[in-house]
Amino acid sequence: MLKIAYDAIYAHPLPLGHRFPMLKYELLPEQLIHEGTCTVSNFFTPSPIKTKYVLQTHDKDYYTRLTDLQLSKSEIRKMGFPLSKKLIEREHIIAQGTLEGCRMALQYGVSMNIAGGTHHAFYDYGEAFCLLNDQAIAAHSLLHNGWVKKILILDLDVHQGNGTASIFKNESRVFTFSMHGKNNYPFKKEQSDWDIPLEDHTHDSSFLSILEKALSKLIEKVEPDFIFYLAGVDVLSSDKLGRLGLSLEGCKERDKKVFQMCKEHKIPVQCSMGGGYSPDIKTIVEAHANTFRMAQHLYF
Repeated sequence: MLKIAYDAIYAHPLPLGHRFPMLKYELLPEQLIHEGTCTVSNFFTPSPIKTKYVLQTHDKDYYTRLTDLQLSKSEIRKMGFPLSKKLIEREHIIAQGTLEGCRMALQYGVSMNIAGGTHHAFYDYGEAFCLLNDQAIAAHSLLHNGWVKKILILDLDVHQGNGTASIFKNESRVFTFSMHGKNNYPFKKEQSDWDIPLEDHTHDSSFLSILEKALSKLIEKVEPDFIFYLAGVDVLSSDKLGRLGLSLEGCKERDKKVFQMCKEHKIPVQCSMGGGYSPDIKTIVEAHANTFRMAQHLYF
């Protein structure tokens, strides 16, 4: 069964003026249930993650000041969100959803998180809407428990996974791969184990050709026994914060290639949604829904 982490707090942690980016988290599960791709039984509600798991990834001083709402104005400005207890609770629930999703992926082959993909969160600070790095936290937990030996983090969001790259720069058991817009944020990139920067307006055929070759090399080189997939839909040509040129169909084909690779090689995969900022909320929801549809179609 496809298991999906979701909590209503995903959609409503912010004052009204900041809620448009969050609306997709409310609409997406509704759409998946309405069309019959999923039922209520596919969803699970995570509890807040325990501190001990967070501190396997993040600096204790940063985490304490974050949870006590004691970050400086410049630190809060870098995050892009007004800091609140509700927002902190949301981050903890998202991280736990990804952590629990790993266990479900080990059982079922794949699991999803309606939110997550907070790849701009570094060891000791957050930025760009990312406070705690959910997939990094889950990866450390998998390694700490000895459940896996080699992890591939496959980041296909339009923005480079700079926080993730930095966190794992000295960890040989985690291979970070980021295929992103060359001229997109962050303008000062970190160094992943393998980065593929793409030119503006890269279209479906070029993107998919590059990705297919990269996936083949990654399996051969890394030999992972677990994969984290960050499936941002800000790669769409319509995205306000992206500079690439993918269509909805191209984005769907991207997901198909990733899930087919994972299934063919029998590698469990946990998928977090990442970014999506097209002006029409229906486009965002449709693009994200395609990721869930593809996982359901290929695995179940």
